[in-house]
Amino acid sequence: MRVATTIFLTDETITPVRLARELEQRGFAGLYLPEHTHIPVSRETPAPMGGELPRQYGRTLDPFVALGQAAAVTTSLAVGTGITLLAQHDPIVLAKQAATLDHLSGGRFTLGVGFGWNVEEAADHGVEWRTRRALVRDRMALMRALWSAEPTAYDGAFGSVSASHAHPKPVPKPRGPVVGPRTLIGGGAGPLLFSHIAEYADGWLPIGGRGLTETLPVLQEAWAAAGREGAPEVVPYAVRPTPGKLAHYAELGMREVVLQLPPGDEGEVLRALDEYAQYL
Repeated sequence: MRVATTIFLTDETITPVRLARELEQRGFAGLYLPEHTHIPVSRETPAPMGGELPRQYGRTLDPFVALGQAAAVTTSLAVGTGITLLAQHDPIVLAKQAATLDHLSGGRFTLGVGFGWNVEEAADHGVEWRTRRALVRDRMALMRALWSAEPTAYDGAFGSVSASHAHPKPVPKPRGPVVGPRTLIGGGAGPLLFSHIAEYADGWLPIGGRGLTETLPVLQEAWAAAGREGAPEVVPYAVRPTPGKLAHYAELGMREVVLQLPPGDEGEVLRALDEYAQYL
């Protein structure tokens, strides 16, 4: 099982370049970064973990810029977003960013897609909260049109693009009907999420990885009902590891797990990597 990592990289933490080099040298498989464009001070949305929202949420580096640095100083380290707040992006620009990063990294990029939790942040981007899932679905379809081998038009409920020359293309992957970089969707288990995964993604990023014994069969059923072959990828994300937990994921057939690193300075992060070395 591949062991990757995630971290809230900020202007106060270890740098992307130093972290990426350390990860590759130590044998870790990948680096995933979260995204927040900003955190409005006046907000009503509770923190997803309860209590006060940690400082690092309002200080995150732009993931595409940071991952570009990480990819540039490594040769095998996978890079990914965990997750991209797709509703908050212009899909034509995002399609170009994702394809460029995948192209320049030699196919090492994973687009983690999420629907968000912070209503006020999304509102500043003009996102209507109740329709954000439909918006994300529409924007993924538009981006797939731009990633297609031939110029392809798309006319959706939230946006459109004319048949266009759009290069570079993401590196082709040996998989089913999904066009573009490897795509995983984050979010809580449920019929709606699983229908999105089966329609336009390669798999699921379940935060923490709890309850997979019960939810995996439901996801696999939705996958098969959509006519998808094989099985969806399931990558437990932001995991606080124990030997038993990782053994359980392996028994369930997981091929990758993403461990949570502390949002600390160089010394703190390197100590965490030393601790996590037992899982490689």
